[in-house]
Amino acid sequence: MVKRYEKINPPHRILMGPGPSNVPAPVMAALGAPVVGHLDPAFLAVMEEVQEMLRAVMRTENMLTIPVSGTGSAAMEAALVNVLEPGDGALICVNGVFGERMCDIAGRCGAEVRRVDAPWGSPVDPGAVRKELDGFKAKVVAAVHAETSTGVLQPLEDLSKAAHERGALFLADAVTSLAGAPVEVDRWGIDVCYSGTQKCLSCPPGLAPITFGPRAMEVLTKRKTKVRSWYLDMTMILKYWGPDRAYHHTAPISMIYALREALRVVLEEGLEKRWERHLRVHEFLVRGLGKLGLSMLVEKPYRAPMINTVVIPEGVNDLDVRRRLLGEYSLEIGGGLGVLKGKVWRIGIMGDSCTEENVGILLGALRKLL
Repeated sequence: MVKRYEKINPPHRILMGPGPSNVPAPVMAALGAPVVGHLDPAFLAVMEEVQEMLRAVMRTENMLTIPVSGTGSAAMEAALVNVLEPGDGALICVNGVFGERMCDIAGRCGAEVRRVDAPWGSPVDPGAVRKELDGFKAKVVAAVHAETSTGVLQPLEDLSKAAHERGALFLADAVTSLAGAPVEVDRWGIDVCYSGTQKCLSCPPGLAPITFGPRAMEVLTKRKTKVRSWYLDMTMILKYWGPDRAYHHTAPISMIYALREALRVVLEEGLEKRWERHLRVHEFLVRGLGKLGLSMLVEKPYRAPMINTVVIPEGVNDLDVRRRLLGEYSLEIGGGLGVLKGKVWRIGIMGDSCTEENVGILLGALRKLL
């Protein structure tokens, strides 16, 4: 006998974890728009708009600015596999899980990987990066802007300068920060920058914006070996997103519709106003947590507004609190990763989830549960 399945009916949640964030109605509606072919003129026009709006949100004029068909980790891999070849030097700034992941991917590319570490919850020191570069020939210097596992917002301009002074490319992970804090690709001299759709862009997970600047494009065109990933080879993908429109893979039509709408919503609000909203709600959250006797892991100058790491008080059960928030309030926050597992909560205030109302509900719930 064939089992009968009911129509899907997931619960409504207030998403205040490390991602995804809540998705606004226009973006959800876009997912239900009619599917057309991936070379249909109507869809090609949508692709053009997505590229234009991505350039505006990423603050760049780079021609190769597209969404990768995959989540943020796919963009991380795309960024590294396209600019690294076996034997190249890669200097990775590591102060959390996603710096560690960069090291893993760079090693799989056959690169010689060096790390500059900082304690989890602290930024990487540009002076330490410069010192390491004095004795190491790096082709790429890479860093995470907003480290999702720790809540640190890493200043990028000094790292970019250090990389360029030594003739290296500078690569930045903006998965969590894009559209929630300033990300200035061209002004900061970022050669490769990537993000994800499910954080401050408030689009469902499944696409990952990425941009390659002129220096990175030069490296890409002068490769001596093929890119190790066929699927993420930008030399081929560019032929589809560029004027040739050559088939590479079938684009996720509905997700690109959704990203188009999400970017429109961001630009309609205004980037600067959106950054200010994330900072304002972050400060409201921190004040409220302080009144509950809770402390932040990260020092104030380096706190990422959109991902807040809160130290779990002695004697409080991490999993019990998160289960009760989900069960009694339909509200999700995240637990710690790696060395911070069981030690912190990760509270996301990203995109459509970033409101004083949501923070008020969370603070009221924590007041009762603690």
